[in-house]
Amino acid sequence: MTFSLGIVGAGQFSGQFATLFQAHPGVSDVYVTDLLPERAEQLAAAQGLAGVFPSYEAMLESKAVDAVAIFTQRWTHGPLVLQGLNAGKHVYSAVPMAITTEEIAAIIDAVKATGLTYMMGETSQYNPATVHARNQIAKGAFGRLFYAEGDYVHDMDLGFYEAYQYSGGENWKATASYPPLLYPTHAVGGVLGAWQTHAVSVSAIGVVDDRGDGVFDRSVSQFDNDVSNATALFEVAGGGSFRTNEFRRVGYPSHIRESRFRFFGTEASMEQLATVALWQDKNGVEDISELLEPKPTMSPDDPSLQHIAPELRAAFTSGSAPVHDRARLPREFDHLHNGHEGSHHFLVDDFVTAVNTRTLPSVNAWVAARYTLPGIVAHESARQGGVRLEIPDFGDAPEA
Repeated sequence: MTFSLGIVGAGQFSGQFATLFQAHPGVSDVYVTDLLPERAEQLAAAQGLAGVFPSYEAMLESKAVDAVAIFTQRWTHGPLVLQGLNAGKHVYSAVPMAITTEEIAAIIDAVKATGLTYMMGETSQYNPATVHARNQIAKGAFGRLFYAEGDYVHDMDLGFYEAYQYSGGENWKATASYPPLLYPTHAVGGVLGAWQTHAVSVSAIGVVDDRGDGVFDRSVSQFDNDVSNATALFEVAGGGSFRTNEFRRVGYPSHIRESRFRFFGTEASMEQLATVALWQDKNGVEDISELLEPKPTMSPDDPSLQHIAPELRAAFTSGSAPVHDRARLPREFDHLHNGHEGSHHFLVDDFVTAVNTRTLPSVNAWVAARYTLPGIVAHESARQGGVRLEIPDFGDAPEA
């Protein structure tokens, strides 16, 4: 059984995913559309896609497309997802799910009403540290888990200026000020992807930017935002807490590892830094760095990556880590590029499998809400000076 797919947005990441979707035996034709038609034409020609649509609306009207994969600006996802679901299409969306509680609620309602597949492509779901922690939690190795940390530490100087210029055009500074806590899922998802709980309250603090270059300037910002670094402390259901950092001005090698995690339990703990990861219990310390280290699948100098800032290329070249179980993946992926520490192959396969088997994907609408909504509420907490706010919850996904 197969289905056809329309790629929405022909930017830097969509081409990598177009290759994987096209190679998956569960997908037939792959199409593309973009607000800049020349980018869609270039991608279609470069990868031999089935065709180009002049607009998203035209794609949704077509019976040739069964599902859409959205790779557009991060604040546009909510409305585009709703359009797709309401047009009868299955939807894969890049992160975040949405930027308001209302948008998230509407997506969940639409999934319920239509019975269609929705999945958010959160890369941290398959981050090697999250995978290992998830496996260890399932075995009870941590004892009672009571605290965790998730960091998404990506300095603007390491590729983000170029990325926003590529996507934002002349007014790129207005969007480069996107609030860090509204892009929470790499940090939150890496924690909750292992720890089967959800956040119930949060207190957050933001640091006002002082670079003075027009980025993170409220007078310029489309989002009325002047915060470049933020920290949030979450309370979780069942007892315990976790902390996340979203840093955009930080002296840290984000091109080596931009997401990193720590988990603490009553019997053992696990800590990850840029180049080392440790498993610790009451008897000693084990270096598990090699277990979590992805092996590159392509050179950062590959011609297909020339339009991407060098500091961002590691996100496109990383292969699987030893902790990843590749047995479930289609063999067509064995020699294809991967990315974001080995997650791309698994995310594509999750969505394709869910659509074809009509089962819930890993990061379904209810999970996506739990990865996204904490950041939305944390952003409001920071704007209110750190006041502790309750986080709404839409519950678990209904059983099939």
